[in-house]
Amino acid sequence: MGDGLAQGTHTVTVYGIDQRFHVAGSGPVCVVYPGGPGVSWDYLRMPELEEHMQLVYIEPIGTGRSGRLADPRGYRCDTYVGFLDAVLSQLGTDPVFLLGHGYGGLVVQRYGLDHPGRVAGLVLYATSPVTDEQFRQSVVAGMSAFPARHPRRRMEATTVVRAFEEALTATDDETFVRGLRGAWPAYVADYWAHEETFAPLRARLRGWVAPQRGGESVPFDVRAELGRIEAPTLVLAGAHDPLFGPHWAAMLHEGVPYSGLLVFPDSGNLAHIEQPAAFTGAVADFIYLVGAE
Repeated sequence: MGDGLAQGTHTVTVYGIDQRFHVAGSGPVCVVYPGGPGVSWDYLRMPELEEHMQLVYIEPIGTGRSGRLADPRGYRCDTYVGFLDAVLSQLGTDPVFLLGHGYGGLVVQRYGLDHPGRVAGLVLYATSPVTDEQFRQSVVAGMSAFPARHPRRRMEATTVVRAFEEALTATDDETFVRGLRGAWPAYVADYWAHEETFAPLRARLRGWVAPQRGGESVPFDVRAELGRIEAPTLVLAGAHDPLFGPHWAAMLHEGVPYSGLLVFPDSGNLAHIEQPAAFTGAVADFIYLVGAE
């Protein structure tokens, strides 16, 4: 077991840039890659899951106390894959499970394709195999439909949609964070029914705009490659996710040979917060089942 698996915060340096990661829990090792890009890793903290496995949370470059790239155009999926590979080398415990959420799911897919020998299994959580124009249009449609889903909160819901647009067009950290926090209610199935629980999480959300404005020159698209993923895979989605909903999850499930699909009926984009018991049970069962084979 590598020193990188001691509980707490660690740093690995790649080409002079610090990549931080955080280790918590015990059991089979699962490396967790958050979404965004540019969002603080800790929204994806899963203490219930830490009771079943050892989670290694990536704090992506460009965020938090990880290093920054001199050229923001370098914040690309392939760059993140390289830094993720350095973390796995530091851990020294191949193969490991990988869990990627949102944009992190893109990184995990690419890593699983490029480094199959280091991967015991994949959990693709609220993500997609493609981010083309059709995907972007579906995000716009999903967000535009948000006020209609909450007719009693229509004015507030309309403000949420505007905040999402503000985050997408932000050019500084302050505006980006304001947009993220304003848009947060759209990421869950029913924010106002659980506002007492969700409001503190919303208020703590942090972000950095440079990775969001980064260097992806072409849309992500691994649909033609999914058949090469040999690792057992669990695909998770929320029924009310306006970004990475069941349509994209089904596309992953259909493309990855050894995959299972679970849609959480009462969740949006954040099932680990909205339905934590069901989420924890699904991931823990999958990892133990794969480990037993």
